[in-house]
Amino acid sequence: MAAVEWRVARLATRRRTAVTRAQVETVSGRALGLFGLVFGAQTLPLALAQSSALIPGAGAALMAVLYGTMATLAVASVAKVAVRGAALALAGLYALALLVWPLLVVDPAALDGQAPWLYYICTVATAAAVIALPVPGATAYTIAIPILYGIIRLFPAGGQVNGLLAVLDAMYAVILGVAVLVIITMLRQAAEAVDTAQEGALQRYDLAARQHATENERVKVDALVHDSVLTTLLSAAAAASPEEQALAARMARDAINRLDEAGASGPRALENVGLPVLVRRLRAALTTFSAPFTVRVVNAGGVELPVEAVEALYTASVQAMVNSMQHADEPGRATRRELRIRGVRAGGCVIEIADNGAGFDRSSVPDERLGLRVSIEERMANAGGSAEIVSAPHHGATITIAWPAGASGGDV
Repeated sequence: MAAVEWRVARLATRRRTAVTRAQVETVSGRALGLFGLVFGAQTLPLALAQSSALIPGAGAALMAVLYGTMATLAVASVAKVAVRGAALALAGLYALALLVWPLLVVDPAALDGQAPWLYYICTVATAAAVIALPVPGATAYTIAIPILYGIIRLFPAGGQVNGLLAVLDAMYAVILGVAVLVIITMLRQAAEAVDTAQEGALQRYDLAARQHATENERVKVDALVHDSVLTTLLSAAAAASPEEQALAARMARDAINRLDEAGASGPRALENVGLPVLVRRLRAALTTFSAPFTVRVVNAGGVELPVEAVEALYTASVQAMVNSMQHADEPGRATRRELRIRGVRAGGCVIEIADNGAGFDRSSVPDERLGLRVSIEERMANAGGSAEIVSAPHHGATITIAWPAGASGGDV
């Protein structure tokens, strides 16, 4: 057992120092938010100076849209909420700004041959695309946007430079964008590999720990039966006088209490795992289902749960989703299903499985139906969590699973 604990301790130390996918996304988003503000501040004087070359009011509107989106992205990255959405908005609005730039310029001479100020935040936009889009989409954006800028440079609205300078400007932006794309993609892939390896190692170590703890428990119970239960039975068999019978009864009560205590202190897992592990397992389970679920994950980074809690949450959630697929559909009506996962502080989790389907009356569920009572409610209660089922006929159902028991109210 000491060897298993030592390995688990080493694994826990490595997991705390390793870079996870969630950390990569957090750091990348915050770096983009910070550099977006820095680049925006640097280009502000040029943007103000070039506003006179545009349709009246267009310069101010363009700055408000792009700078406002960059500020929103910075706030979202700090709060870790809707980072991808804000990055996608910035990438899309920047592409739109490039497309309409030639239409907004009414006095090309006022540019004095200078590059449009949009050029200086091109890398911010391509980095936002890397954060928001899959690799193929981000790659296409990183190459297409600088090419579009290079084409604009050939016209009066872009400074009407020679072809070589336009190509050099575009290539410079492509090189910077590709460098960001490669770095973030490599970090993501490395972090995913680390997450997968940690998850597999934790499962193996936890299995070994459980097996060893179970063997210790068996030895403990065997000794208890031999030392207490058999002795009590022999004393009861030999009791002849009232005093001996009373002694045997006391010994029997003591043996029962000791057996109850042994049963209540069963083997427990030794390690915690990150909430993203549970999220990945639930997403993997969804790929085997015939009905689609909309998945929403909030505040999963930095949340760790005991292995026993993760197993209970996973099994109860899968059972709730299976129940929804089996019973929620109504003829002639499409059923929407959602899986919502929310981390609560550093050590809690709330999972909601909701649908707008047939619903049911809880009081009418037969006792022999064990899916809700045993597979969800009792399983969570035994693990120290809770389960709440809210439903009504023709009004859908929402099953809220929380660990620990007070997490659904934010009291962790």
